[in-house]
Amino acid sequence: MILADKIAELRKKNGWSQEELAEMLDVSRQSISKWESAQSIPDMNRILKMSDLFGVSTDCLLKDEMELQPLGAGTGSQEEGKSTARPVSMEEASAFLAYRELSSQRISLGVMMCILSPILLIVLSALQSADVLHLSETAAAGLGLVALLLLIGGAEALFITTGLKGQRFEYMEKEEIDTAYGVAGMAKERREKYSAARSAHLVVGVLLCVLSSIPLFVAMICFGDQGEAYAVAAAILLALVAVGCWLIVRASILWGGFQALLQEGDYTLEKKAESGRLAPVATIFWGSATAIFLALSFLLNAWDKTWIVWPVAGVAYGVLLAVLRATKKKA
Repeated sequence: MILADKIAELRKKNGWSQEELAEMLDVSRQSISKWESAQSIPDMNRILKMSDLFGVSTDCLLKDEMELQPLGAGTGSQEEGKSTARPVSMEEASAFLAYRELSSQRISLGVMMCILSPILLIVLSALQSADVLHLSETAAAGLGLVALLLLIGGAEALFITTGLKGQRFEYMEKEEIDTAYGVAGMAKERREKYSAARSAHLVVGVLLCVLSSIPLFVAMICFGDQGEAYAVAAAILLALVAVGCWLIVRASILWGGFQALLQEGDYTLEKKAESGRLAPVATIFWGSATAIFLALSFLLNAWDKTWIVWPVAGVAYGVLLAVLRATKKKA
Protein backbone atom coordinates (compact mmCIF):
# COMPACT_ATOMS: atom_id res chain seq x y z
CA MET A 1 0.00 0.00 0.00
CA ILE A 2 1.41 3.39 -0.99
CA LEU A 3 1.58 6.49 1.22
CA ALA A 4 -1.45 8.12 -0.46
CA ASP A 5 -3.70 5.15 0.33
CA LYS A 6 -2.42 4.94 3.90
CA ILE A 7 -3.19 8.60 4.60
CA ALA A 8 -6.74 8.23 3.26
CA GLU A 9 -7.37 4.99 5.16
CA LEU A 10 -6.03 6.29 8.48
CA ARG A 11 -7.97 9.54 8.14
CA LYS A 12 -11.21 7.64 7.56
CA LYS A 13 -10.49 5.21 10.42
CA ASN A 14 -10.25 8.19 12.76
CA GLY A 15 -13.46 9.68 11.36
CA TRP A 16 -11.82 12.89 10.18
CA SER A 17 -12.68 14.87 7.08
CA GLN A 18 -9.97 16.27 4.82
CA GLU A 19 -10.69 19.71 6.27
CA GLU A 20 -10.22 18.45 9.85
CA LEU A 21 -6.95 16.69 9.08
CA ALA A 22 -5.74 19.76 7.17
CA GLU A 23 -6.43 21.95 10.19
CA MET A 24 -4.50 19.57 12.50
CA LEU A 25 -1.50 19.60 10.15
CA ASP A 26 -1.74 23.33 9.41
CA VAL A 27 -2.13 22.83 5.65
CA SER A 28 -4.92 23.44 3.14
CA ARG A 29 -7.62 20.89 2.30
CA GLN A 30 -6.27 20.85 -1.27
CA SER A 31 -2.92 19.62 0.09
CA ILE A 32 -4.63 16.67 1.79
CA SER A 33 -6.52 15.93 -1.42
CA LYS A 34 -3.29 15.94 -3.43
CA TRP A 35 -1.56 13.67 -0.90
CA GLU A 36 -4.41 11.15 -1.00
CA SER A 37 -4.49 11.15 -4.82
CA ALA A 38 -0.67 10.75 -5.01
CA GLN A 39 -0.30 14.07 -6.85
CA SER A 40 2.19 15.30 -4.25
CA ILE A 41 4.06 14.01 -1.17
CA PRO A 42 4.03 15.65 2.29
CA ASP A 43 7.29 16.97 3.67
CA MET A 44 9.06 15.21 6.54
CA ASN A 45 7.64 17.52 9.22
CA ARG A 46 4.09 16.64 8.13
CA ILE A 47 5.03 12.94 8.03
CA LEU A 48 6.20 13.16 11.64
CA LYS A 49 3.01 14.95 12.68
CA MET A 50 0.84 12.34 10.94
CA SER A 51 2.81 9.59 12.67
CA ASP A 52 1.83 11.08 16.03
CA LEU A 53 -1.78 11.80 15.01
CA PHE A 54 -2.44 8.35 13.55
CA GLY A 55 -0.41 6.44 16.11
CA VAL A 56 1.74 4.63 13.57
CA SER A 57 5.49 4.64 12.86
CA THR A 58 7.02 6.72 10.09
CA ASP A 59 8.35 3.49 8.55
CA CYS A 60 4.80 2.19 8.40
CA LEU A 61 3.73 5.32 6.54
CA LEU A 62 6.66 5.53 4.13
CA LYS A 63 7.38 1.91 3.22
CA ASP A 64 5.00 0.52 0.63
CA GLU A 65 5.60 -3.08 1.70
CA MET A 66 4.68 -2.45 5.36
CA GLU A 67 1.09 -2.92 6.47
CA LEU A 68 -0.61 -0.39 8.72
CA GLN A 69 0.11 -1.27 12.34
CA PRO A 70 -0.28 0.84 15.48
CA LEU A 71 2.82 1.79 17.45
CA GLY A 72 3.70 -0.81 20.07
CA ALA A 73 1.79 -3.59 18.31
CA GLY A 74 3.28 -7.07 18.57
CA THR A 75 4.02 -9.52 21.33
CA GLY A 76 7.81 -9.61 21.38
CA SER A 77 9.97 -7.54 23.67
CA GLN A 78 11.54 -4.34 22.42
CA GLU A 79 14.90 -6.08 22.18
CA GLU A 80 13.39 -8.94 20.19
CA GLY A 81 11.71 -6.48 17.83
CA LYS A 82 14.97 -4.87 16.77
CA SER A 83 15.72 -5.40 13.11
CA THR A 84 19.09 -6.69 11.99
CA ALA A 85 18.36 -5.86 8.34
CA ARG A 86 20.96 -3.86 6.39
CA PRO A 87 19.59 -0.47 5.26
CA VAL A 88 19.61 0.23 1.52
CA SER A 89 19.22 3.83 0.33
CA MET A 90 17.88 4.90 -3.07
CA GLU A 91 21.43 5.77 -4.16
CA GLU A 92 22.71 2.34 -3.11
CA ALA A 93 19.83 0.60 -4.88
CA SER A 94 20.47 2.55 -8.10
CA ALA A 95 24.19 1.73 -7.94
CA PHE A 96 23.33 -1.95 -7.40
CA LEU A 97 21.06 -2.06 -10.47
CA ALA A 98 23.75 -0.29 -12.53
CA TYR A 99 26.23 -2.96 -11.41
CA ARG A 100 23.75 -5.68 -12.35
CA GLU A 101 23.46 -4.20 -15.84
CA LEU A 102 27.24 -4.22 -16.22
CA SER A 103 27.45 -7.69 -14.70
CA SER A 104 24.83 -9.06 -17.10
CA GLN A 105 26.88 -7.85 -20.06
CA ARG A 106 30.22 -9.17 -18.81
CA ILE A 107 29.13 -12.50 -17.36
CA SER A 108 26.95 -13.42 -20.34
CA LEU A 109 29.82 -12.52 -22.68
CA GLY A 110 32.21 -14.63 -20.60
CA VAL A 111 29.86 -17.63 -20.70
CA MET A 112 29.53 -17.27 -24.47
CA MET A 113 33.32 -17.10 -24.87
CA CYS A 114 33.76 -20.33 -22.87
CA ILE A 115 31.23 -22.17 -25.04
CA LEU A 116 32.77 -20.86 -28.27
CA SER A 117 36.36 -21.61 -27.18
CA PRO A 118 36.75 -25.13 -28.68
CA ILE A 119 35.21 -24.29 -32.08
CA LEU A 120 38.44 -23.39 -33.90
CA LEU A 121 40.19 -26.46 -32.48
CA ILE A 122 37.35 -28.74 -33.64
CA VAL A 123 37.22 -27.29 -37.15
CA LEU A 124 41.02 -27.17 -37.67
CA SER A 125 41.44 -30.76 -36.45
CA ALA A 126 38.74 -32.01 -38.80
CA LEU A 127 40.04 -30.08 -41.80
CA GLN A 128 43.60 -31.25 -41.14
CA SER A 129 42.47 -34.87 -40.88
CA ALA A 130 40.65 -34.54 -44.21
CA ASP A 131 43.75 -33.01 -45.86
CA VAL A 132 41.74 -29.90 -46.68
CA LEU A 133 44.03 -27.72 -44.59
CA HIS A 134 47.73 -27.59 -45.40
CA LEU A 135 48.91 -27.65 -41.80
CA SER A 136 50.55 -30.35 -39.74
CA GLU A 137 48.47 -32.03 -37.06
CA THR A 138 50.59 -30.36 -34.39
CA ALA A 139 50.21 -26.90 -35.93
CA ALA A 140 46.43 -27.27 -36.28
CA ALA A 141 46.08 -28.44 -32.68
CA GLY A 142 48.39 -25.66 -31.49
CA LEU A 143 46.39 -22.92 -33.19
CA GLY A 144 43.16 -24.34 -31.87
CA LEU A 145 44.49 -24.59 -28.31
CA VAL A 146 45.82 -21.03 -28.43
CA ALA A 147 42.35 -19.77 -29.44
CA LEU A 148 40.70 -21.91 -26.76
CA LEU A 149 42.99 -20.70 -23.98
CA LEU A 150 42.71 -17.06 -25.06
CA LEU A 151 38.92 -17.20 -24.99
CA ILE A 152 38.79 -19.02 -21.66
CA GLY A 153 41.41 -16.67 -20.19
CA GLY A 154 39.44 -13.64 -21.37
CA ALA A 155 36.27 -15.08 -19.89
CA GLU A 156 37.95 -15.73 -16.55
CA ALA A 157 39.24 -12.15 -16.52
CA LEU A 158 35.67 -10.92 -17.05
CA PHE A 159 34.36 -13.16 -14.25
CA ILE A 160 37.05 -12.11 -11.76
CA THR A 161 36.92 -8.35 -12.43
CA THR A 162 33.12 -8.34 -12.35
CA GLY A 163 33.10 -10.27 -9.08
CA LEU A 164 35.58 -7.87 -7.47
CA LYS A 165 33.53 -4.88 -8.60
CA GLY A 166 30.41 -6.35 -7.04
CA GLN A 167 31.84 -7.25 -3.63
CA ARG A 168 30.21 -4.21 -2.02
CA PHE A 169 26.78 -5.56 -3.00
CA GLU A 170 27.25 -9.14 -1.80
CA TYR A 171 25.19 -8.51 1.33
CA MET A 172 22.07 -7.93 -0.79
CA GLU A 173 22.17 -11.55 -1.92
CA LYS A 174 23.06 -13.00 1.49
CA GLU A 175 21.47 -10.86 4.23
CA GLU A 176 18.11 -9.36 5.07
CA ILE A 177 17.84 -5.82 3.73
CA ASP A 178 15.69 -2.83 4.67
CA THR A 179 15.09 -0.61 1.63
CA ALA A 180 14.42 3.12 1.95
CA TYR A 181 11.13 4.68 0.92
CA GLY A 182 10.65 4.57 -2.86
CA VAL A 183 13.19 1.81 -3.56
CA ALA A 184 10.60 -0.97 -3.80
CA GLY A 185 8.41 1.13 -6.10
CA MET A 186 11.38 1.99 -8.32
CA ALA A 187 12.47 -1.67 -8.55
CA LYS A 188 8.94 -2.83 -9.38
CA GLU A 189 8.53 -0.19 -12.06
CA ARG A 190 11.83 -1.04 -13.75
CA ARG A 191 11.10 -4.76 -13.47
CA GLU A 192 7.74 -4.25 -15.14
CA LYS A 193 9.35 -2.35 -18.02
CA TYR A 194 11.90 -5.13 -18.52
CA SER A 195 9.42 -8.00 -18.18
CA ALA A 196 8.52 -8.28 -21.89
CA ALA A 197 12.17 -8.16 -23.02
CA ARG A 198 13.11 -10.79 -20.43
CA SER A 199 10.41 -13.16 -21.67
CA ALA A 200 11.57 -12.72 -25.28
CA HIS A 201 15.24 -13.33 -24.36
CA LEU A 202 14.41 -16.46 -22.39
CA VAL A 203 12.18 -17.92 -25.11
CA VAL A 204 14.70 -17.28 -27.88
CA GLY A 205 17.59 -18.51 -25.72
CA VAL A 206 15.88 -21.78 -24.80
CA LEU A 207 14.79 -22.37 -28.42
CA LEU A 208 18.34 -21.88 -29.68
CA CYS A 209 19.67 -24.39 -27.14
CA VAL A 210 16.95 -26.93 -27.97
CA LEU A 211 17.35 -26.57 -31.74
CA SER A 212 21.16 -26.49 -31.65
CA SER A 213 21.45 -30.25 -32.34
CA ILE A 214 19.72 -29.94 -35.74
CA PRO A 215 23.02 -29.29 -37.61
CA LEU A 216 24.34 -32.65 -36.36
CA PHE A 217 21.29 -34.47 -37.69
CA VAL A 218 21.60 -32.65 -41.02
CA ALA A 219 25.26 -33.73 -41.24
CA MET A 220 24.25 -37.34 -40.50
CA ILE A 221 21.59 -37.31 -43.20
CA CYS A 222 23.41 -35.40 -45.93
CA PHE A 223 27.11 -36.15 -45.48
CA GLY A 224 27.31 -39.64 -44.01
CA ASP A 225 30.76 -40.36 -42.58
CA GLN A 226 32.50 -37.14 -43.66
CA GLY A 227 34.32 -35.99 -40.54
CA GLU A 228 34.68 -32.38 -41.64
CA ALA A 229 30.89 -32.09 -42.00
CA TYR A 230 30.44 -33.24 -38.41
CA ALA A 231 33.07 -30.73 -37.27
CA VAL A 232 31.25 -27.87 -38.96
CA ALA A 233 27.96 -29.12 -37.51
CA ALA A 234 29.49 -29.26 -34.02
CA ALA A 235 30.82 -25.72 -34.47
CA ILE A 236 27.35 -24.46 -35.46
CA LEU A 237 25.84 -26.33 -32.49
CA LEU A 238 28.23 -24.63 -30.07
CA ALA A 239 27.61 -21.24 -31.67
CA LEU A 240 23.83 -21.63 -31.28
CA VAL A 241 24.20 -22.76 -27.66
CA ALA A 242 26.57 -19.85 -26.98
CA VAL A 243 24.07 -17.28 -28.25
CA GLY A 244 21.22 -19.00 -26.40
CA CYS A 245 23.15 -19.02 -23.12
CA TRP A 246 24.17 -15.40 -23.65
CA LEU A 247 20.51 -14.38 -23.84
CA ILE A 248 19.46 -16.54 -20.88
CA VAL A 249 22.31 -15.50 -18.58
CA ARG A 250 21.92 -11.80 -19.39
CA ALA A 251 18.17 -11.86 -18.73
CA SER A 252 18.58 -13.88 -15.53
CA ILE A 253 21.19 -11.54 -14.03
CA LEU A 254 19.14 -8.41 -14.75
CA TRP A 255 15.97 -9.99 -13.37
CA GLY A 256 17.86 -11.23 -10.33
CA GLY A 257 18.82 -7.63 -9.51
CA PHE A 258 15.18 -6.62 -9.20
CA GLN A 259 14.37 -9.75 -7.20
CA ALA A 260 17.26 -9.09 -4.80
CA LEU A 261 16.04 -5.56 -4.01
CA LEU A 262 12.48 -6.80 -3.49
CA GLN A 263 13.63 -9.94 -1.60
CA GLU A 264 11.50 -12.14 -3.83
CA GLY A 265 12.06 -15.29 -5.89
CA ASP A 266 15.53 -16.68 -5.22
CA TYR A 267 16.28 -13.87 -2.74
CA THR A 268 13.79 -14.50 0.04
CA LEU A 269 15.34 -14.92 3.50
CA GLU A 270 14.90 -18.70 3.24
CA LYS A 271 16.58 -18.88 -0.17
CA LYS A 272 19.44 -16.63 1.01
CA ALA A 273 20.13 -18.99 3.89
CA GLU A 274 20.02 -21.97 1.52
CA SER A 275 22.37 -20.25 -0.92
CA GLY A 276 24.90 -19.76 1.87
CA ARG A 277 24.79 -23.46 2.69
CA LEU A 278 25.13 -24.55 -0.95
CA ALA A 279 27.95 -22.16 -1.91
CA PRO A 280 30.75 -24.62 -0.90
CA VAL A 281 28.96 -27.40 -2.82
CA ALA A 282 28.85 -25.28 -5.99
CA THR A 283 32.54 -24.37 -5.68
CA ILE A 284 33.63 -27.99 -5.24
CA PHE A 285 31.32 -29.31 -7.97
CA TRP A 286 32.24 -26.86 -10.73
CA GLY A 287 35.91 -26.92 -9.80
CA SER A 288 35.83 -30.71 -10.18
CA ALA A 289 33.96 -30.46 -13.48
CA THR A 290 36.58 -28.08 -14.87
CA ALA A 291 39.41 -30.36 -13.74
CA ILE A 292 37.74 -33.39 -15.36
CA PHE A 293 37.18 -31.49 -18.63
CA LEU A 294 40.80 -30.34 -18.87
CA ALA A 295 42.22 -33.72 -17.83
CA LEU A 296 40.16 -35.67 -20.39
CA SER A 297 40.83 -33.15 -23.14
CA PHE A 298 44.61 -33.13 -22.70
CA LEU A 299 44.99 -36.87 -22.03
CA LEU A 300 42.75 -38.03 -24.87
CA ASN A 301 43.44 -35.08 -27.19
CA ALA A 302 39.73 -35.15 -28.01
CA TRP A 303 38.64 -31.54 -27.58
CA ASP A 304 35.99 -32.06 -30.25
CA LYS A 305 34.26 -34.58 -27.96
CA THR A 306 35.05 -33.61 -24.37
CA TRP A 307 32.80 -30.52 -24.51
CA ILE A 308 30.00 -32.95 -23.64
CA VAL A 309 31.29 -32.73 -20.04
CA TRP A 310 29.55 -29.34 -19.64
CA PRO A 311 25.93 -30.26 -20.49
CA VAL A 312 26.32 -33.46 -18.44
CA ALA A 313 27.69 -31.43 -15.51
CA GLY A 314 24.79 -28.99 -15.79
CA VAL A 315 22.21 -31.77 -15.53
CA ALA A 316 24.13 -33.49 -12.72
CA TYR A 317 24.32 -30.23 -10.75
CA GLY A 318 20.57 -29.76 -10.99
CA VAL A 319 20.01 -33.31 -9.71
CA LEU A 320 22.50 -32.75 -6.88
CA LEU A 321 20.71 -29.58 -5.74
CA ALA A 322 17.34 -31.34 -5.84
CA VAL A 323 18.70 -34.21 -3.69
CA LEU A 324 20.25 -31.82 -1.16
CA ARG A 325 17.03 -29.81 -0.85
CA ALA A 326 14.92 -32.95 -0.45
CA THR A 327 17.31 -34.26 2.21
CA LYS A 328 17.07 -30.99 4.13
CA LYS A 329 13.26 -31.03 4.06
CA LYS A 330 13.16 -34.58 5.44
CA ALA A 331 15.59 -33.63 8.18
